[in-house]
This record gives sequence, C-alpha cells and structure tokens, in this order.
Amino acid sequence: MAQSQLYFRSAIGKQKPESIINRTTACPFCDRSSLEGILDQHGSMILLKNKFPVLEDAFQTVLIETDECDSELSLYSRDHLHALMAFGVEKWLEMEASKAFTSVMFFKNHGPYSGGSIRHPHMQIVGLETLDCLEHTNEDHFEGVVIAAQHGVTCNISTMPRIGFFEFNVILTDFAYLNAMADYIQVLTHFILHHFNQRCASYNLFFYHIHGNIMVKVVPRFVTSPLFVGYGIPQVANNLEEVAARIRGLYF
Repeated sequence: MAQSQLYFRSAIGKQKPESIINRTTACPFCDRSSLEGILDQHGSMILLKNKFPVLEDAFQTVLIETDECDSELSLYSRDHLHALMAFGVEKWLEMEASKAFTSVMFFKNHGPYSGGSIRHPHMQIVGLETLDCLEHTNEDHFEGVVIAAQHGVTCNISTMPRIGFFEFNVILTDFAYLNAMADYIQVLTHFILHHFNQRCASYNLFFYHIHGNIMVKVVPRFVTSPLFVGYGIPQVANNLEEVAARIRGLYF
C-alpha cells in the first residue's frame, strides 16, 4: 500500500521559532548574514534549505519573499509580485521536473490560523520522496462561480471546496499569463485580509500542477469546522454569487 501520511519530527518542531504569535521572538529571516543553505537568490528573494526539516522523507526549502519583515503579499508592488511568482513557480517546477521526488508541494502560510510559525513573508517548496500530494485532489475542487477571467486565466469562488465555506481558485492555462495569475492571487489575498465580512487575518495559498495547468487555491483560514474535522463534510456557503459580485465591485 502506498504511503498516505507524513511523519512529523516532534523534537525538531519544538525548536522552531514562533514569531507569528510571539512577536518578541527574533526573526530568523531578517538576519540575512546568518542564513545558511542558500540555494538561489533573485533580488531580495532567497531560496534556502529549511533549517528545521520537521517532515520525514522530504526535502524542505523556504522561499523568503522580501527583506521587509512586516510586508505581505497583498501589499507588494506589481513588479515585485510578478517577480516573486515567476521565481517561485520556476523553482517549484524545476524541483518537480528533476524526478527526484514522488511529488512537490508549493504553498504559503500567512497568519495565526494558517499553520505557519514565522511572520516574515515566505513560501515553502517541499519535495516528497514517497507521497503523492495530489492523491486527494479532485479537479472539481477548482470549479466555481467566475469572479473574473481573461485569456489563459480564470478566478473563481469554489462551489466544491475542499474544507468548506469560502475557497477561491485561480486557474492558469497559458503560462504567458503568469503575471495575470499573480494579480488575481493578490486581489484575493487583499480581499480576505481587508474586506471579508468575517474578521480574517490568516490565509493559505496552495499551488497544484495538473494536466499542464497551474491551479492555485486561496483559502481564508478560521477555526476549522467541526463537521469537517469529525466527518470530512465540507459546508458550502449559500451566498457565493454575492461574494463574487462584491469582489468584482471592489477590484474589477
């Protein structure tokens, strides 16, 4: 039977700094002179080996997005946003194309409910040696009410969310429009942090490479629904069209 779970190294996990919750903790990404295991760098963006590899059978890397610790993806200039997405996608697909791993995850945590530990803006690219990260991913997870679209890129709000309630998708079918994908992602993160009806300070980005397309799921994070935790049942909000219209009115 194929492996379907990851093992967490608890002893290493206890060593990780917690600068999201405890803002008095020194940020390890701000002291750039002490960074080790640097794999590549582009401007203020640095890809390096994760100093705290908590996952077994995995090659964990961190992509430091900027040298501005208090910044955030929804606030980046368009030039920096586009450069970041191009750099991150390039490194993710390079690791995938190396065939050294069964699958490669590319994701971002932001905020106290996101599962992250360090506030400084960063993403993670993780090569899994034995596990297929797409095993439980279905294409209908990316179907939804269209918010905006242009050639090669669609932005929607999911009608078949993985966890439930509001999940947003950006689907890229033409790599020439990678910048447009980045713009849609920024719009969605800005909406989540600044205009959502519920107070929301956390989100995740998850990137998927499926049938040659890039799918990005932008997920606002709250306390997880007990129906999903206990029974795996996602709940779907009944006002998706209203939320989609609100985003159009604010940004498009």
